Amino acid sequence: MAAPNRAGDWLRQAIDDLAWAADTLRGGRFAQACFVCQQAAEKALKAIAFARGFDRVRGHSILKVAKALGIDGEIEAAARKLDLYYMTTRYPDALPSGAPFEFFDKSQAEDALRLATAIVDRARNEVPA
Repeated sequence: MAAPNRAGDWLRQAIDDLAWAADTLRGGRFAQACFVCQQAAEKALKAIAFARGFDRVRGHSILKVAKALGIDGEIEAAARKLDLYYMTTRYPDALPSGAPFEFFDKSQAEDALRLATAIVDRARNEVPA
């Protein structure tokens, strides 16, 4: 028996993560907002992959998932930027010195939210409700 397609679950979680990112941005936690935007976008693209029949998607690179799906252009550019936030926003040893929260600002978090929203919107248009 085939496993149920969980694309809708992945999309709903991506949408909820996007709301979490917006809340975090409003709270002034810019590094954390950037990370959650990366997570929302990753889950949105995985939702597309599952909707297209992929049975497994491994890894955390949004860019790699986008390429596996044959998605380029604006989404690929967004993926390139958001992938930068996967490690650097959380781990001090991902940067030359200092704590990650000291390096990220409001404009970066706003940009990350805009990019993640574009990817989530793409998934909303492609993944059946």
